[in-house]
Amino acid sequence: MPSLSALVPIADVGTTIDFTASFDVGTALEESAGIARYLLVFVFAMVPAVEPFIVIPAAIGLGLDPFATGIAAFAGSVTAVSLVVVFQYRLQRWWARRQAQGDDSAPGLEYDAECDAVSRVESGVDSGEPEHSQRSEPTGRYGRARRIWDRYGLPGLAVAGPILAGIHLTALLALIVDDRPRVVVAWLTVGLGAWTVVLVATSVLGFALLGL
Repeated sequence: MPSLSALVPIADVGTTIDFTASFDVGTALEESAGIARYLLVFVFAMVPAVEPFIVIPAAIGLGLDPFATGIAAFAGSVTAVSLVVVFQYRLQRWWARRQAQGDDSAPGLEYDAECDAVSRVESGVDSGEPEHSQRSEPTGRYGRARRIWDRYGLPGLAVAGPILAGIHLTALLALIVDDRPRVVVAWLTVGLGAWTVVLVATSVLGFALLGL
């Protein structure tokens, strides 16, 4: 079994990888055994700071079966985005009903303010520059995901969004711009399936070339 110091994720294709998180994942996998290791892969694939882009290379580098690792990570990531989509969809419907009923109570206003604040932070509006210029050129993960949607639509967002913006933010944005939850989940599943295959293949090949 290779040492933990050798387990450097090889899946960085334009997103920021948290190397501390990768080592925590590796430590947890090293300290577990049997099927518990694959259950951890499933769980870690759902965690925003980890996702499949860290857990798959780490698990395969530690000697876990590539096929089983891919299945566990894929199942975890699809579960995560499905939960995000379902929750967001129900929240949107609840909010729409409140608006239709003309209920402008404080909780609803607080929710609206929180959503606006998150959007402003993700898009870089609160970075200190004039708001009008920030709105025209959104930055950060939200900006990347939004530009992908504008250019390629839902299919492009489902494929490129996970690596550029993370699976959770991609799921949120996808449902905001396309209010068909089943279609959104279906395309996200396709995109995550493609990334799972790429990550497993590149991890196996990369570690083989390194002799690990």
